[in-house]
Amino acid sequence: MTQTKQKPIGRIKSSVLQWLGVPISLTNGEFWNAWLGGSNWSGKRVTVDSALQLSAAMACVRLIAETISTLPLGFFEKLPDGTRKTAANHPLYEILHNQPNADMSAVTFWETVLASMLLWGAAYIEIRRSGSRIIALDFLLPSNMTPPKRNRDGEIEFWYTDPGGQRRQIPESDMMHIPAFSTNGVSGISPIAYGANIFGAAMAADQTSAETFKDAMRSPGLVMMDSVLKPDQREDIRKHVDKVSKSGSVMVLEKGAGFQQLTLNPADAELLASRQFNIEEICRWFRVPPFMVGHAEKSTTWGTGIEQQMIAFLTFVLRPWCVRIEQGVRKSLLTPAERSRYFAEFAMEGLLRADSAARASFYSAMTQNGIFTRDDCRILENRPPMGGNAAVLTVQSNMLPIDMLGQKTDAGAAKDALNTWLNQTSKGSE
Repeated sequence: MTQTKQKPIGRIKSSVLQWLGVPISLTNGEFWNAWLGGSNWSGKRVTVDSALQLSAAMACVRLIAETISTLPLGFFEKLPDGTRKTAANHPLYEILHNQPNADMSAVTFWETVLASMLLWGAAYIEIRRSGSRIIALDFLLPSNMTPPKRNRDGEIEFWYTDPGGQRRQIPESDMMHIPAFSTNGVSGISPIAYGANIFGAAMAADQTSAETFKDAMRSPGLVMMDSVLKPDQREDIRKHVDKVSKSGSVMVLEKGAGFQQLTLNPADAELLASRQFNIEEICRWFRVPPFMVGHAEKSTTWGTGIEQQMIAFLTFVLRPWCVRIEQGVRKSLLTPAERSRYFAEFAMEGLLRADSAARASFYSAMTQNGIFTRDDCRILENRPPMGGNAAVLTVQSNMLPIDMLGQKTDAGAAKDALNTWLNQTSKGSE
């Protein structure tokens, strides 16, 4: 333990910094797991910062965090008739939808929350109130949080170390804690800590590849002599070979010397194969289809191709993260009386914003089946409503108003109107 105390703070693993100022014993298994958490078979030191230097890890985290954070997060009120409306007058609407605190926009805030969940296994948000009203949500650095624990009274304790070094306890009522995948229901599992072997192997492969390419992957060649050289003679020949190889001039060797060029390509060194495998492994940890981070190999292994992989990505990757946040809002920000009346929900249709063809197809299906009016579609397109028939629900069958289903068709109604007119005309002529 003496050598451990002498380690400079800058070299202590980031996963252990959260324990500064906390009494530690030899039987404290959670601390020692954190201390050894960055160790792996490759011998590389794996932390959140070092893992993000891997292009595949950075791409996976950014893909999920940026995609969800740019989706509209709506806040709605349930009406007695089973419908819903936007709860624009509720204080949480402005906080969740536009600006959670004075320093962050909604996109930046939710992006940071998602990154924290993806890398650390949980997001910690302090709830600021004025009286009983919530006025702001402050994001807390997960590296400064002590892992939450349930005390003897059944409450979960949250201890946070401010950037200034002051350690304080945050009441459970003032904490919005959103864990990622969890095995105990209290704290989430960090993919970086549990996947240290995968990330460490990828780092080692990158380092080996960089060192190999640094020297053009090979020594220029072998100089073979017919006699034993002295050290100074060996150095003179090495300098001569280096000089002519860089300048492209003619190489001159003496004493029956010969030169044989060496060749070694990446496939022979198995560097490319190992790096491709590491990309797939990292994608597996974040459940991201490899083609979405620029890894095109085996891009049609799901369903009928990339389209099915996109559907799988929306269903099995984005949706679970969205639901975690939506339920976190319900649990931590709403009172028991409000939970049956208000709810937050991400609008997955926001992904159609960049695809005009898919958006047009969506609107067409919704209007032709009497779900949206044309004014509803115009509002979603940020265009003013037209009113009149544009605000009427219609269906595909002759585009009738939905409340006229089962009545006579337009042709039948026209025929009846014609007969009535002919009868009136004949009576007038008499």
